[in-house]
Amino acid sequence: MTDLLLIALLAFLGAAAAGLLGALVLRISRHRSLVVSLTVVAAVAVTAMLAGTLAVAWAMFLSPHDLTVVTTVVAMAAVVSLVTAMLLGRWVAARSRDLTLAARSFGDGGTFAAPEAPATAELAALTRELAATSAKLDSSRERERALETSRRELVAWISHDLRTPLAGLRAMSEALEDGMAVDSRRYLRQIRTEVERMNDMVGDLFELSRIHAGSLTLTPTRISVYDLVGDALAGADPLAREHGVRLVGDRIEAVPVEVDGKEMSRVLGNLLINAIRRTPADGTVAVAAHRMGAGVVLSVTDGCGGIPEEDLPRVFDTGWRGTHARTPPAGAGLGLAIVRGIVEAHAGRADVRNVTGGCCFEVTLPVA
Repeated sequence: MTDLLLIALLAFLGAAAAGLLGALVLRISRHRSLVVSLTVVAAVAVTAMLAGTLAVAWAMFLSPHDLTVVTTVVAMAAVVSLVTAMLLGRWVAARSRDLTLAARSFGDGGTFAAPEAPATAELAALTRELAATSAKLDSSRERERALETSRRELVAWISHDLRTPLAGLRAMSEALEDGMAVDSRRYLRQIRTEVERMNDMVGDLFELSRIHAGSLTLTPTRISVYDLVGDALAGADPLAREHGVRLVGDRIEAVPVEVDGKEMSRVLGNLLINAIRRTPADGTVAVAAHRMGAGVVLSVTDGCGGIPEEDLPRVFDTGWRGTHARTPPAGAGLGLAIVRGIVEAHAGRADVRNVTGGCCFEVTLPVA
């Protein structure tokens, strides 16, 4: 029993010495290649076995022949282990380099292409994560390009829409100043109309800037959808009469919601104004509200004739008009963008779809 304990102690001391030396080498070479680390780990295991075996062999006073045999066997095992570790390290390092090059490609703006060579489970998991990150980056770049396109269109259209009334205001003011205006009251009414239109446009820009900056402050109150829609219909009725459009709101459920009444009135007002202006005379704009699951769906259906399918995803983009018209009713393309921003600030969703003879805008809000 004593001899067995002594053998165990000698083997432990030899292995411990090799382990401490290997730990020191690993710390020194921790910034080196993975091949070096794997080789050091294999060398520690082999050296620990070799040191323990030789220490025990010497303590047992083996014959020179037997000691040579033991040493040779252990040395051959050490050589094979080290070569295997180096080959494994080179293979893992090669897979790691391939993954690094692939990651660099999508980091520079390209698309991540996973290496075809087989890899370890850890590198395979990292490859899947990089592929998912690449897909998210592609989606983000696409959204950024779409937003940049919308901003450019918005700047171009706003510049045009501001330049036109400004030119008219300048001409009318000069005519009034020079005494050339035959009907000064008509000129003043026209000036007031243009100023109000420009004021609405600037107000929309300010509202949209607050939405994009995340500084839109809501004051939610409990209100019935029936009252909310009723107020919006009453506000849009004069415009509907002017355009010869009939407003219908006979399918509205009295569902309570927790919303900012002022902002949601703006949402419904924008949708109704847009629908009225796009619906031909003698047409109908229908408003409905019904409960669906844990939410309430408010819909505004017009008679615009429908929106091309390729344009449906862009309807709520900033600056989108759906037409190249530059007439005042076309607006600046901000109304629907404001609708989406306010609805999303209420944790809701804004959608649009084509229906027979027109399109249907739907706003989904959580029920109070």
